Amino acid sequence: MSETKTTNKPALYTLTTVWFFWSFVAASNGILIPLFKEKFGLEQWQAQLVDFAFYAAYFVGSILYLVFSRISGGDILNKIGYKNGIIYGLIISAVGSLLFYPAAEAKSYTLLLSALFIVGLGFSLQQTATQPFMIAVGPPETGAQRINLGGAVNNFGGTIGPIIVSFAIFGSIAPEAAAAATVESVKMPYLYLAALFIAVALFFWFSKLPRVTNTEKIEPGMGALKYPQLIWGMAGIFVYVGVEVSISSNLGEYLVQTQGLTSSQVGKYVALFWGSMMIGRWTASIGNFNPSEKLRKVLFVVVPLVAFAIVLASISFTNDVSEFYVYAFYVLVMIIAYFASKEKPVRLLLIFTALGAIMTIIGVLTTGKVALFSLISGGLFCSILWPSIFSLGTAGLGKYTNQGSAFMIMMILGGAIIPVIQGLVADFVGIQPSYLVAAACFIFLFIFGISVQKVLKNQGIDFDAEFEKNSSVGGH
Repeated sequence: MSETKTTNKPALYTLTTVWFFWSFVAASNGILIPLFKEKFGLEQWQAQLVDFAFYAAYFVGSILYLVFSRISGGDILNKIGYKNGIIYGLIISAVGSLLFYPAAEAKSYTLLLSALFIVGLGFSLQQTATQPFMIAVGPPETGAQRINLGGAVNNFGGTIGPIIVSFAIFGSIAPEAAAAATVESVKMPYLYLAALFIAVALFFWFSKLPRVTNTEKIEPGMGALKYPQLIWGMAGIFVYVGVEVSISSNLGEYLVQTQGLTSSQVGKYVALFWGSMMIGRWTASIGNFNPSEKLRKVLFVVVPLVAFAIVLASISFTNDVSEFYVYAFYVLVMIIAYFASKEKPVRLLLIFTALGAIMTIIGVLTTGKVALFSLISGGLFCSILWPSIFSLGTAGLGKYTNQGSAFMIMMILGGAIIPVIQGLVADFVGIQPSYLVAAACFIFLFIFGISVQKVLKNQGIDFDAEFEKNSSVGGH
């Protein structure tokens, strides 16, 4: 990638629009899982095949990207352009959404999973193009902040997605609504989603984005794999996506077993989890706006609390949110953690993964709302992990950046594997103890942070030191 010293903000804001759908659909899987489990009579691990189909598509999509690049004799995105890559991805996702209609008519779990797989296939191409594009429109050392901005929009989609899809499927949160719903209830929501994909594809077609490509020669083969930071990054993305998805997708069954709820009543809790992701990412995006040091400190308190209020307001349109007020405690813990990190990327990752592990263990060992909200707070402590891992894993790859990005996207496969593993554990030992799988993932990610920092320092790359140096100039 050619390096840019200032951020192209119009291009950045245009790119953030596509992030909305990724989390909207992913979070809505948390509504489909308990519905399909009930209507198709599935075991917990079988219900988790919803996520398996969706996230396995990222792996397959990345393989196809590498294969087509090899056949064409160079990086396929360099040939078609990042902008066109996003457009084609949106069209593929629209096709998958349209297929929900005949799949639901046929009442076929296999066909529904296939439709979701095609939606994910389109997302794979979109993300392979968008991630390095976001990094390329500004200085590389602040790439994580730009990805956080996209993540903030992404998780607003995740916050309202479960609420909208749940209401569209069930019509209300009454217990009897779950009994009245059928598999065919998913048809119309996904028809509307297909129309939105097409509309955004047209928006990108007419937008004036700069043509960004990797101007350096792309070596054939798998040369990126010689970089240990990429290997660590691939493992980190696998585990991070796995734990994020697993906490959310098993939450419906947790609520059914421990709180006595029905599938029509779980939407607001799934929304709170994804809203927690939004709260963390909005906080991490503050640096994009280059505020003064004094204003910056104020915003680190105000922004997450405002984001929390927006999450509650979004959920309150169809639900009572009074029980969520005490969740402000967990938001305050996150704010303190952010101040303690001094915004240094690696330090931030270490603090958040440690807190994620602690909160998940509390969720396993306690009961009631303490256990529930401690598990949901995993969203707060997952919130900054994607950009941190992605930036660390692709640092210093040079001409292998695009190839490395594809390998990283491929490891979203973790979202297909780890929820199924937790589902299997839940079928044997119960849903609450199964969350120890999530705690183990956070512990691994803590080890990742320590290890990749050592690898990069050996190559003369110190993200924390570089961030501190840049923060001492200008508006920081």
